[in-house]
Amino acid sequence: MVDLDANLSERAARRSLLGEVLDWMLAPLFLLWPMSIAITYVAAQDLANVPYDLNLSNALEVLTQQVEVENERAIFKLSAPARLALRTRENDGVFWKVVAPSGELLGGDAELPSPERAAGQQVDTVYYKNQMVRGFDVRFAYTWHTVGLRQTGPVLVVAAESAERRVALANDIIKGVIIPQFSVLPIAALLIWFGLSRGIAPINALQKRLRARKPDDLSSIDGRNVPVEIEPLVAAMNELLARLASNILAQQRFVADAAHQLKTPLAGLRTQAELGMRGAPPGEMLSSLNQIVAGTVRATRLVDQLLLMARAENPNNVQFTSVDVIALTQEQTQHWVDRAISAHIDLGFEAPDGPLFIKGQPLLLAELLNNLIDNALRYTPAKGQVTVSVARRDDQIIIAVEDTGQGIPEVDRERVFDRFYRVLGTKTDGSGLGLAIVREIATQHGASIHLLDPLQTTLAKGGTRVEVRFEPLIADRDD
Repeated sequence: MVDLDANLSERAARRSLLGEVLDWMLAPLFLLWPMSIAITYVAAQDLANVPYDLNLSNALEVLTQQVEVENERAIFKLSAPARLALRTRENDGVFWKVVAPSGELLGGDAELPSPERAAGQQVDTVYYKNQMVRGFDVRFAYTWHTVGLRQTGPVLVVAAESAERRVALANDIIKGVIIPQFSVLPIAALLIWFGLSRGIAPINALQKRLRARKPDDLSSIDGRNVPVEIEPLVAAMNELLARLASNILAQQRFVADAAHQLKTPLAGLRTQAELGMRGAPPGEMLSSLNQIVAGTVRATRLVDQLLLMARAENPNNVQFTSVDVIALTQEQTQHWVDRAISAHIDLGFEAPDGPLFIKGQPLLLAELLNNLIDNALRYTPAKGQVTVSVARRDDQIIIAVEDTGQGIPEVDRERVFDRFYRVLGTKTDGSGLGLAIVREIATQHGASIHLLDPLQTTLAKGGTRVEVRFEPLIADRDD
């Protein structure tokens, strides 16, 4: 549970490069969107006021033309054409009033409020203001018209209308601007995502190239087709690959040199022990010499496996040719017949008629078979069975070694391919390199290894079936 929580927290801590860039691009866009709506609302109100204020100004002009002076008194006579003009305007909701300098109502709606003249306001100039009248928001246009009355003062002319139509026009403007944004914003986000995805496509292509590489391919990455921003990363990766290749080569040389240096003294030690056994009297001395010979045999086998492992890990030394799997498997199986007879084990071989060819290295494939058969014989008790088989299944050629030994527990089936790993509780001698070498050789040949339970129901309980599956199938020989 702790590991699961740790993995989840680690995942949450990691960020996607695409997600990071999208956040920094889309977040400001969506933050600015409400500001755009507010600015659009203010601008729409101003735009809606322009035509209606122009109508009010025209109404004031018509009204001021109807004011006359008689005997130094202002009078208001609304002619029929003027009345018709006011009535037939689109703003049929216009209310008006005309007030003499003395405060006398010359005409119009007496309930309309009369604006007070503020300091600095000029005569014959139109002014506007908003005011609540009877619970409604009303827009006023007013002016002080001189009409030639120099002594008594100007006449107040007021025109007003409800602000509902202005609000409706402003809302229409806002809808005309905002509603398209609901469609434009998702499309813009999608286009940004698509553009960024195309922008990081070289990174994905580089990732695919790296994933397609073989595990042992430590050559430099071609950085000619990568963007300039990724060149430093590719250069750093190439430096790392070069250091890693150098370290692996040094390790392989050390193992090979050490193995070569060990083979000579081990051979000498074995020879001296065998010579000593000829003249040694029966007893403790002879038993000790026998143990020395057996130990040198095991050590020599380990050295040979280390040399083979170093060779298998270096793909430059592997030259593939067409190999008849059936002939090779039958030949290597025959080498183990004597050992199987001495161990009272039934060693069998099964294969279809005719050759089956794959591309491979014969010596490495022979060592793969020898390690599988050796392991099967080591862990199979007396009167047991070991079956080596070759089969063709669909587009694969399968080499299988099946035994009736103690088997490999499920929990250990992955780890048995690790170097020097041995299943607990086994009393059989071994170095723990056999299956590691098998996996390395199989990897070099593009094959897969599978540990299965025995397929034959007549075999005793337990046992192991190891399958090495080669693909693709090469049907015809091509040297």
